[in-house]
Amino acid sequence: MTDPVLKDRIALITGASRGIGRATAKLLAADGAHVLLLGRNQKRLETVDDEITASGGKATLIPLDLADGAAIDPLGPSLYERFGRLDIFVGNAAILGGLRPLNHIPSETWEKVLAVNLTANWRLIRTLDPLLRLSDAGRVVFVTSSRVAAQGRPYWAPYSVSKAGLETLAKTYANEAADSTVKVNIVDPRATATSMRAVAYPGEDQSTINSPEQAAETIVKLCLPSVTETGQIVPVA
Repeated sequence: MTDPVLKDRIALITGASRGIGRATAKLLAADGAHVLLLGRNQKRLETVDDEITASGGKATLIPLDLADGAAIDPLGPSLYERFGRLDIFVGNAAILGGLRPLNHIPSETWEKVLAVNLTANWRLIRTLDPLLRLSDAGRVVFVTSSRVAAQGRPYWAPYSVSKAGLETLAKTYANEAADSTVKVNIVDPRATATSMRAVAYPGEDQSTINSPEQAAETIVKLCLPSVTETGQIVPVA
């Protein structure tokens, strides 16, 4: 029997307690990676950890609120002390921030959505990049919503602006890392059955749209050491 394709790779997933993040963490673990589960809710992270370990996988919990920027900065050095490198980083965590007109958005909502969806990913790049460059094949995947980011859709401003910014951030990182072994790509899951989408589209039948597992399959393919593309937005079919 051949070893799993990601055997002993170290993989960090944000927003790992549910939805696409949970599905991605479980699939990475099934492929042999040691997954680092980052999220705000420790109980939900423990549930994912139990699911992974019950299937023979390895996981480590990182309870952390990405809105707390100062708490992100020590993450890289901490992981270096324990693991010595990072092979995979999946920047999945995001919040919606409600749907309302621009002039009705509370400043604290605007600031929190941008902090979690955009600024946290910049901070994560800054603290994790040295570890990713220590890998023989560092792989970074961010999760976007390209239609929302590109259209300037009414009432979606904080989320839309944050995702447009995230796409530019990811492409910039890809270009800056072009001469290294780090590859940076973006996945657009399109309509996916998550709790966030249920808030935005409360009357939708989620059985008619993509599952989180479908998005996870595309994400994990971009985490493989064999990946050569970088700076691309890859839609889930």
